[in-house]
Amino acid sequence: MAEKTDSAIGKNLLIVESPAKAKTISRYLGKGFTVKASIGHIVDLPEKSLGVDIDKDFEPSYQILPTKRNVAREIKEAAKKAGTIYLAPDPDREGEAIAWHIANLIQKDNPNIKRVLINEITKQGVKQAIENAGKLNRDRFEAQQARRILDRLVGYQISPLLWSKIKKGLSAGRVQSVAVRLICEREREIENFKPEEYWTMEGIFQTHLPPEFSAKLVQIKGDKPKIQNRAQAEQIENTLRNLNWIVSKVEKKERQKKPPEPFITARLQQEAAKRFRFPAKKTMSIAQQLYEGVELGPEGRVGLITYMRTDSVRVSDQAIASARKKILELFGPEHLPETPNIYKSKKTAQEAHEAIRPTIIDYSPEKIQQYLSPDQQKLYRMIYERFLASQMKPAILDQTTIELKADSYLFRATGSVLKFPGFLALWKEEENEEGSEEKEEAKKLPEAKVGEKADLMKLVKKQHFTEPPPRYNEASLIKELEEKGIGRPSTYAQIVSTIQDRNYVKKDKGVFKPTELGFRVNDVLVLSFPEILNVQFTARMEEELDEVEEGKVKWVELLKRFYEKFSQALKQAPAVMDNVKSKESGKLSCPKCGKPLVLRFGKQGEFVGCSGFPDCDFSSNFKRNDQGEIELLSKKKSGLVCPICEKPLVILKSKYGEFLGCSGYPACKFIADFERTETGEIKIKERKKTEPVPGASDKAEEKGKTALKRETGIVCPRCGKPLVIRQSQRGEFLGCSGYPRCRFTSNFTVSETGEIIMKQDAPPVKPTDLVCEKCGKPMVIKGSSKNEFLACSGYPDCKNIKNFRRNDKGEIEVVELTNGQKPTRHCPLCGKEMVYRRGRYGPFLACSGYPDCKFIQPIRKKKEPSEKQ
Repeated sequence: MAEKTDSAIGKNLLIVESPAKAKTISRYLGKGFTVKASIGHIVDLPEKSLGVDIDKDFEPSYQILPTKRNVAREIKEAAKKAGTIYLAPDPDREGEAIAWHIANLIQKDNPNIKRVLINEITKQGVKQAIENAGKLNRDRFEAQQARRILDRLVGYQISPLLWSKIKKGLSAGRVQSVAVRLICEREREIENFKPEEYWTMEGIFQTHLPPEFSAKLVQIKGDKPKIQNRAQAEQIENTLRNLNWIVSKVEKKERQKKPPEPFITARLQQEAAKRFRFPAKKTMSIAQQLYEGVELGPEGRVGLITYMRTDSVRVSDQAIASARKKILELFGPEHLPETPNIYKSKKTAQEAHEAIRPTIIDYSPEKIQQYLSPDQQKLYRMIYERFLASQMKPAILDQTTIELKADSYLFRATGSVLKFPGFLALWKEEENEEGSEEKEEAKKLPEAKVGEKADLMKLVKKQHFTEPPPRYNEASLIKELEEKGIGRPSTYAQIVSTIQDRNYVKKDKGVFKPTELGFRVNDVLVLSFPEILNVQFTARMEEELDEVEEGKVKWVELLKRFYEKFSQALKQAPAVMDNVKSKESGKLSCPKCGKPLVLRFGKQGEFVGCSGFPDCDFSSNFKRNDQGEIELLSKKKSGLVCPICEKPLVILKSKYGEFLGCSGYPACKFIADFERTETGEIKIKERKKTEPVPGASDKAEEKGKTALKRETGIVCPRCGKPLVIRQSQRGEFLGCSGYPRCRFTSNFTVSETGEIIMKQDAPPVKPTDLVCEKCGKPMVIKGSSKNEFLACSGYPDCKNIKNFRRNDKGEIEVVELTNGQKPTRHCPLCGKEMVYRRGRYGPFLACSGYPDCKFIQPIRKKKEPSEKQ
């Protein structure tokens, strides 16, 4: 391709992900640049197919997303006119994939493409990033591509199995399913946990100097005390009261408490969850806003923090220098260490990124508070203070330990006093499980000497029970995922969000509990795909993806190794799933056909169904006995008959309570609420009251059943059979006794004399002299006065219908439509039928009396449903 001449070269083009980011960066680049936003991914795998050719080395079939076609077109047009194109999506794998796909889209129009990594959106940060622009990173892109294909293979090939075996609409994920497994296994630990009783002893002592202090019994005959019941506790208590106590050990030492490292993504999410109860998704959304830029009044948009998806604690020398200067200004030289504090990232961290920190240290939370929302202010303050604290001196505590001994019993007291606050002058740590012991130790002990006598003032014995492991909350789940190497900084929030959206887990009082559906899906997947759902396997896969990014492993080889085992598990999975479901139902047999019963999920929860479905439609609610075995719930008879099909009504149960349902389900779907009388008799609960109607069925009364079908003496206007009064959830109504062949219904009223009067909701049927050409029965006029039509009186056996019109003599003439004309309504001018026509400007309705009547009416075109992304 020939190079562009200087006169042909236009502005440079810089492409980022979000419009907010584009708006902030455009302020720093001036008139020589055009900044555009891709608004996330432009290209991805197709939504409705696998999109991966497994036989051709897992070749992906990328396509432009339907919702991004206009964006892609604008970028291509801008690329043709640009000088140099700088691709500046986020500096991670996803950003690299976006940049790579955009490059493939525009390289024919303009091959002068460079990659820009912007870690902080400040004037200096953007300028340095453009000056250091380089090439696209193929290894990083291929790592993202491998992850995307892995997730597609797992999701699109396991999910259909779940649809067929458990419930439609379910999904499985390579990482999300492992997270669900962690929560399910923790819940099972809690369910199976058996608390054990134990007792502790605490003594209140006093030496020759105040204050009194408490000490715990820590040893009996050199071993940790094991007091298992009240009798043992009382025996030891009686012994301790009669002993003479001396101070056997006094130890004083200075202890340092080091400052915390600056935030990485996982720590940021954990701390925001503990302090503000922010879900991980909300934390990342607010952090994205702070990173992309906030309007700071006259100073315009400024990116306030560095890139927020990182697992590195590295900080630039310039940022450290700014922090040390600010610490000196705020707290003085006594809080500033001689050399900067340097923190070490874990082995898998991407050191190209910095830790999460403020971009400009002079923008203190107080200075820009008026420009931030309350949530932005909370998160920014936390990031700002954590970063400054990470470069401050450690806190120093004076710690004292006193041991008191008598016979073979040893008590110990530990106390500490803050000597120098150090970083604690700025960073206040939240109390948590780990901090409870430190809080207990933060007490002052008296000046005591070894060998001096101590008086036991009081002895307190306490009963305890061992507790099960705590349920995961957002902070502890993300911490567990991070420690086990499952997922990466960019995925934690999505994992936590997805497992809740899929209804596999629910959050109750801040902690996660698996749903019945979550348990069922997890059990089936763990047995069907034991290696794929293995925590160590998933963590190792993450490490291999990191190795792809480092250029140590080829992405195709990684996928081949994975798919070799995965494909074998896929073949065996249907049989394994059926076996699991049969075991779960306790090997019960279907009472209808004898096939095994299996557990299924419906809209109202779990039920037992026949494995022979759809050939056998047996289903039943169930309960579990004390041994966890499934017992079918027999359907209770109500003594009532169905008003539609006359089969017995039975009492059923749903998550909303008990109700009446027809025993002929699914052929008959009648349901109703009910109530019990004072004598315990079951009665349908009527929603609207009517006067008693004579003519109730004597036969029903003789059998002791409530009469639900009552004759009226009115004939069905559609088929001529008697109309009867029926009952529905909305009250009583008239229905044809020929149901289901005739489905005529109508409302009714009761006159003062008790006569049933049908409301004229349905237009009357008018006879004609015409005969149906299909069956020979008379044709009748049906419909409303505005839209009448001819229909065969033999309906529903014969469903012949015709359009008609009346001539000048009032006689009925059948209108034969041609050219795809469709009868719709009558002309408001002459009363003749309107017919469908199409002209140069689109379809319209025209009077069939044309040219005598020239009335027309345009037809509004329906909007096409938008394509899903």
